[in-house]
Formats: sequence, structure tokens, C-alpha cells
Amino acid sequence: MLLIPAIDLKDGKCVRLRQGEMSQVTQYSDDPVGMAEQWQNLGAPYLHIVDLDGAVEGKPKHLAQIEAIAKRLTIPIQVGGGIRNAATVQAYRSSGVDRVVVGTAALHDPQFLAAVARQFPQKILVGIDVKNGLVAVHGWTTVSTLTPQQVFGSMKDLPLGGIVFTDISRDGMLSGPNLSALQDAAETSPVPIIASGGVTKIEDIRAIQELGGNISGIIIGKALYEGTLDLQAALALVHSTGEARSTC
Repeated sequence: MLLIPAIDLKDGKCVRLRQGEMSQVTQYSDDPVGMAEQWQNLGAPYLHIVDLDGAVEGKPKHLAQIEAIAKRLTIPIQVGGGIRNAATVQAYRSSGVDRVVVGTAALHDPQFLAAVARQFPQKILVGIDVKNGLVAVHGWTTVSTLTPQQVFGSMKDLPLGGIVFTDISRDGMLSGPNLSALQDAAETSPVPIIASGGVTKIEDIRAIQELGGNISGIIIGKALYEGTLDLQAALALVHSTGEARSTC
């Protein structure tokens, strides 16, 4: 299971939001490249980057910074936010991004999703952001009438790399993950789930591990920046758990 630190970009700075509200912003750094290097130096095997401005405007707003991060790091990165067409996917892939997260366009343009999934097999992730049991789009500003399970059903035949599953009500709140929603997603998704939202302490990592084998990763955001979760301790837990299971 991958532990993946998150960097959210807004106006060129590293920030975190509360429950996806663009007006509820806490800034943590004005040096995204340096922040990315910090997580790599602490042992992160992967990095998750979100272009928050891009998610709202529907087009990349931090491509140059993300390219600079990709060039500086030796670990792979995945990027989401404002990815609505194949040209944007290609631009990110050409800049050194390993995986691309498609959110809004996955719901509104299934032909686009199918095309890029087949063009870049296993390199496209779908971002499923859930609020009160329904999928939200347009940078979490609009809630659809679809449940996650309805969205999963439309993706079962695509060569996707996984689904980033975020409970918006838990995101940035340091209140713990929505374990029941994660378990439902893991049991019904046709591809591996990457859990996101609410992870606060090492016990949350352990609880997610216990949900089952279809959860391939955990994205950690505010807990790392506020110091409620130590990345190296969490990595050690995952490593020890993996070793124990491999000997069973």
C-alpha cells in the first residue's frame, strides 16, 4: 500500500482547504518544489498534486510548477485538477507526470475518459469526490445526482490505474476517514481505490489497511502539514505490515 503525501496548489502556493471550500484556505509554503523535495527526502514513494485553480477553471494553471517538481524529484507524481481533454493529459505526461487524475470530465465526457484510458493504460486515475453520498464535480463546487457505485459501473471495462476516492466532508478536517464509505467503494470498485480525506493519525492508516485488499494507497494531506501524523512512522507501519503479510 502506497502512502502518498499531497500538495495542493493555489495561486502558486502550497495550501490546504477545509471541506473543499476555496474560501477556507490555509497556506503552508510558497515553495512547492521545496515542499515536494521535503516529502521525498522523508521517504515518500509517490506524490499527489492537485491544481486547485485548474479544477475550478477547467484548465491547468500550475503546469510550469508541476513540471519543475517532476524534473526535480526521482519519485513519481500524479496530478489532478482541470484535466478535461486529451491535450492536457499529453502535456502532463510529456512534462514527466506519471499518472493523471481525471475528475469532472470522467462524468461529463465518458468518451474522452475511455479514449485517454486506452491511450495511456494504467496511467489514468479517476477522481471520485463524494459529498453526502453523491459525486461532486467542478472542483467540488457542484454536486451531481450520481452515487459512486453508479460511476464505478461505467468504468468496469477501462484499463484505469485506479480511483482516488475522497470524502469531501472529511477533507482537511482532521476528523478521521469515512471508513464505511471507503469499504463500500473498495467492495464495489472494479479497480483499486486510493483513499483520500480525513486521515489524521497513524491509527487511521491501520484502520484503512484492515478494510481489505482493493485499497492500493492512502493520500495524506493536512495531517502531515499540521504534524498530527509522522510520515516516517506511517511508512514504517505500512512496511512492517506488508512484511508480516508476506510471511503468512
